[in-house]
Amino acid sequence: MRRPTNSRGPVGLFVGLCTLDVVQLVDHVPGSNEKLTAREQVVAAGGPAANAAVAFGHLGGTARLLTGIGAHPLGVAVAADLGRLGVDVVDLADGWVEPPAVSSILVTASSGDRAVASTNAVGRSLTPPAGLDALVADCDIVEFDGHHAELAVAAARAGRASGRRTVLDGGSWKPGTEELLASIDVAVCSADFRPPGTESPEDVLRFLRERGVAWSAVSRGERPILWAGGDAGGTVEVPTVRVADTLGAGDVLHGALTHHLASQGELTVDGFTEALRQAAVVASRACASFGTRAWMRER
Repeated sequence: MRRPTNSRGPVGLFVGLCTLDVVQLVDHVPGSNEKLTAREQVVAAGGPAANAAVAFGHLGGTARLLTGIGAHPLGVAVAADLGRLGVDVVDLADGWVEPPAVSSILVTASSGDRAVASTNAVGRSLTPPAGLDALVADCDIVEFDGHHAELAVAAARAGRASGRRTVLDGGSWKPGTEELLASIDVAVCSADFRPPGTESPEDVLRFLRERGVAWSAVSRGERPILWAGGDAGGTVEVPTVRVADTLGAGDVLHGALTHHLASQGELTVDGFTEALRQAAVVASRACASFGTRAWMRER
């Protein structure tokens, strides 16, 4: 049985990566040895799971983030930013003194395209906490970005054991993803998510179904989302917007999707496709402004 939602909205647990994002809006990506002045900048907590948690909270849910940030001053700033946005952080790296992972991001003003460099979770191993089962049981839904594989697999298994819906943000295929899929109910992947032996979105949907994922989809930017589940399949249209910045759009999509799925009982085709449609509306709105936070001021 899934834990019933309370009057404050659904409770979501987000498991995965948290970074410090330094985002610069530029006229073009600089060439070798070129310097340029950015038009704007945003410095904020980032990472797929963190951004999804922020979106979930903004839409009225109670968001908890299970991640590793650490005690370095930059990590303290990251945690403070998330706290300001109402995300409850469970930091499994509170004794680390090294800087958190930093994502350096250039967004091209004319197209909204982004270039990203980050260490992500490389070299940062997180051990599942002793109270993981209780933490998972005290939520309605659990979302994963695939980073920190040992932690993710343990939390997904706990979610499956306690009857909590588990959702995967398949941004890319990572070490540990195969094992994680065994405990995933819903997987929504980007066009860059390519499991071994797959070449097309249709291949990806088939791959996921063969591994027991009941509901899946592949997002493709402004093109319709492909989905499969309940012995059916099809597409969900994505709203047309003037794109200012695609950074974090997939994260917002997953945060919004998780919010819409959290209050649903047994999933149906109509329920799944409506959740995808509403999530696409929110993600498209996020693409219309620079940075990962401005869209929340325009709700």
